[in-house]
Amino acid sequence: MRIQRLAFALAWALAVAMTGVHAQDHPSKAVRFLVGFAPGGGTDTLSRLIAPHLNTLWGQPVVVENRPGADGSIATELAARAAPDGHTIVMVTNAHTITPFQRKLGYDPVKDFAPVTQIASTPNLLLVHPSLPVRNLKELIALAKRRPGELSFGSSGTGTSPYLAMELLKQMAGIDMVHVPYKGSGPAVLALVGGHIQLMFGSITSTLPHVQANRLRAIAVSSSSRLPIAPEVPTVAESGLSGFEARTWYGVLAPARTPSEIVQKIAADIGSVLRQPDVAGFLAKSGFDAVANSPAEFLSVIRSDMEKWGKVIRGGSKR
Repeated sequence: MRIQRLAFALAWALAVAMTGVHAQDHPSKAVRFLVGFAPGGGTDTLSRLIAPHLNTLWGQPVVVENRPGADGSIATELAARAAPDGHTIVMVTNAHTITPFQRKLGYDPVKDFAPVTQIASTPNLLLVHPSLPVRNLKELIALAKRRPGELSFGSSGTGTSPYLAMELLKQMAGIDMVHVPYKGSGPAVLALVGGHIQLMFGSITSTLPHVQANRLRAIAVSSSSRLPIAPEVPTVAESGLSGFEARTWYGVLAPARTPSEIVQKIAADIGSVLRQPDVAGFLAKSGFDAVANSPAEFLSVIRSDMEKWGKVIRGGSKR
């Protein structure tokens, strides 16, 4: 029995040592980078921003794979079922902390994943089609009150923070509008540009070019302060809805039981990519705040957001 215990201890020590070696050699093949939304939105943009840099750093292909639908949960479930070897990761938003309270999922948002790192966070612009006769939030609210249930707004799904931001705005302003969900913010923005919907909260990176080209009108921003890259756009709070603030974050998850050494290496490598001048410059000019926190810190963000949005969705708190 003593010999068996000694053999087990030696085998365990060897396995731990080998994990460390394997982490240094990771990845050993192509990495599948899942994205739960259609091309053109913030999630897709950030994934394709960092993937080539990881490719160069790792010497292995990093293949971005869009699997849109169900507020990102299709891609997330694929990641949950993937081999826990660090060769499958998924980019998620805070929709990951919202959808569990809206419907039954094929995975547990905490137990089935190993948080890697939070990439960035950003506020959203409140956008209207130029044909809508409003130039500020006060005029929008007045129009919506005159035409209850007639205006339509788009989003990347009912489990996403832009959708809940609009629901929060509706509740605080006392207005009624119709929601039209899309399979990503990219299709929703195109629908707004085409005049198929009248307004939406949209990510800065995918909508600011349309604003600058006068294809869309930005009437407010969802952050607590104005954006340096668009200082002329007032906040929702200063436009009359005091206390309003809503942000979208983006982060990377790996399947549960992925060795912690590999998770730590991926997190460190992504942090290194985010500090590269071209990446940091793009994030800054696009209105993103880079984060690059630790796996433990990202887990804390996920748990905190689940508590926050759980209260909102259950009706316990709308603020």
